[in-house]
Amino acid sequence: MTALPMTIPAPDLPARVRIHEVGARDGLQNEKTTVPTEVKAEFVHRLADAGLTTIEATSFVHPKWVPQLADAEALFPQVQDIDGVHLPVLVPNERGLDRALALGASRIAVFASATESFAKANLNRTVAESLAMFEPVVTRAKEARAHVRGYLSMCFGDPWEGAVPVHQVVRVAKSLMDMGCDELSLGDTIGVATPGHVQALLSALNEAGVPTNVIGVHFHDTYGQALSNTLAALQHGVTTVDASAGGLGGCPYAKSATGNLATEDLVWMLNGLGIETGVDLGRLSATSAWMAGHLGRPSPSRTVRALVPEAQSPQEQ
Repeated sequence: MTALPMTIPAPDLPARVRIHEVGARDGLQNEKTTVPTEVKAEFVHRLADAGLTTIEATSFVHPKWVPQLADAEALFPQVQDIDGVHLPVLVPNERGLDRALALGASRIAVFASATESFAKANLNRTVAESLAMFEPVVTRAKEARAHVRGYLSMCFGDPWEGAVPVHQVVRVAKSLMDMGCDELSLGDTIGVATPGHVQALLSALNEAGVPTNVIGVHFHDTYGQALSNTLAALQHGVTTVDASAGGLGGCPYAKSATGNLATEDLVWMLNGLGIETGVDLGRLSATSAWMAGHLGRPSPSRTVRALVPEAQSPQEQ
């Protein structure tokens, strides 16, 4: 029997996509319960064994704000020596950067907002104040020869402000790139983007001097649009896509945000399009089912549920 999904390439799509796996950080930080450090470490190792080569490991944020990731110093040494795998970590400020660099982190991420309301809710600062806070972080990280990713949230809509003008997103994105970020991740934090909006923003960024090859996309699936939005980004030439194993995560500061795009659902689509990822879908699905067991609930990923029936709760089987 021919393996599924059947591979039928579509024209004008990338030959390969790099998946930026965020389940161990963005996924687990949104869980109500704290996952033991040794389980997190095994999760990262299993993700690497499944073929993922960029796995966001943790966040060096103050434990008061994200208690689920309070074990960053204990976790990072347990995963940092995985061969061939990049392990970016999120840092909110210079203190977080100091903690990360002290452990040998070589990939750093900062987290900005395109809107004033979310900057206030998430960072307790205005957009301008938050960018001023990040500038020395990025400068010092680059001096330490670290790769820096700039996350930009609320690129497509904000729960308090509604629609976010494209030019507003471009302005903040340019500020992040001008201060020295190597990579930009566009976040649809509350999952309201649609494909035309995605392509319009990407085109506007290109016109402002931000090339497609430094842009990644980070979609949430609130309205079931994450895969269609990803395809729109691929059609534009984007080759970096953020996803979360098992569809874990959301955003603790935006209550309307549901889970991230599930890595398995993304890989299923890319496999069908003949786009290389280097990811073993069977191993990845088994890993997400294993983590769902630790969390005591079924995996949100449709692909995981289809491939690993035991990942569902008894009521769903």
